[in-house]
Amino acid sequence: MKVDGSIGNDLTKAGAQARDVEAAGYSGAWTAETAHDPFFPLLLAAEHTDKLEVGTSIAVAFARNPMTLANIGWDLQSFSKGRFMLGLGSQIKPHITKRFSMEWSHPAARMREMIVAIRAIWDTWLNGTPLNFRGDFYTHTLMTPFFTPDAAEIAPYGPPKIYLAGVGELMTEVAGEVCDGFLCHGFSTEKYMREVTLPALARGRAKAGKTMEGFEIVGPSFVVTGSNDKELADAATGTRRQIAFYGSTPAYRGVLDIHGWGGVQDELNTLSKQGKWAEMGDLITDEMLNTFAVVAEPEKVAPELISRYGDVISRISFYAPYKADPGRWLPVIDTLKRG
Repeated sequence: MKVDGSIGNDLTKAGAQARDVEAAGYSGAWTAETAHDPFFPLLLAAEHTDKLEVGTSIAVAFARNPMTLANIGWDLQSFSKGRFMLGLGSQIKPHITKRFSMEWSHPAARMREMIVAIRAIWDTWLNGTPLNFRGDFYTHTLMTPFFTPDAAEIAPYGPPKIYLAGVGELMTEVAGEVCDGFLCHGFSTEKYMREVTLPALARGRAKAGKTMEGFEIVGPSFVVTGSNDKELADAATGTRRQIAFYGSTPAYRGVLDIHGWGGVQDELNTLSKQGKWAEMGDLITDEMLNTFAVVAEPEKVAPELISRYGDVISRISFYAPYKADPGRWLPVIDTLKRG
């Protein structure tokens, strides 16, 4: 199993952080698109490392278009010498329409078309195939030599792998059909993953005439740990609030429903509209916390993660990795890599 770390969005620290992540033994490192662009830190990460894979988990796909993402992916793949992973997510409608002022419709179908379009653009640049992509949402039919990058820039490595994050079945099927890997949302559970996510991925792979062989699944990542009771309590509080934040989103209700907790979604959604973010965490019971997260001392984290997900995921990324005591955390990485 590959074990991934994370890189923050502070560009003055990104290079050093990536170097530390590589030195700690992580296989890859991801950035997230929150208050800052997720791609800039990866350029610095690639510059300051030799083997570390670098990727976005996630970049908001619908805030951009296929040509923009194709350009960014190409350049990062070239600069990193084949170590870039393009991780995409849809975000939810209010953010796309009200924050980014972009179109929203048929998100699963649009995402599928976006990824197919990106691959068509890369094929044009890499192999000289005439660009003639015509879809329901995107059209790309113009490409002149002036705007065509040199194929030699990524020829030794090939195009970047594309990963897609999702929760619902339709988006998950899209990942299986047209992507190289799937980013399990942190708001997931072992039960949901086995009963909903894996079958949806398999259906998508079948549509493409493929099996799950070689398809990478990046596993759920909530971990609550610490060196003492206070650290554990603080980690639990923060994780409860994060679970509550995700649980307030109507699109994620299915995860709660499968455990019989659907009614909690209504309460969380109501509190979120009132801005009562701290109070929302109080609705996440111990049972819910232990279902969404591995709650354990550092030495017990790896065995529990392997027990839950070891037979289905190929790499894991932690939502908020424990860093207070490297002497207790680094063996967790080694155990997971061996497991």
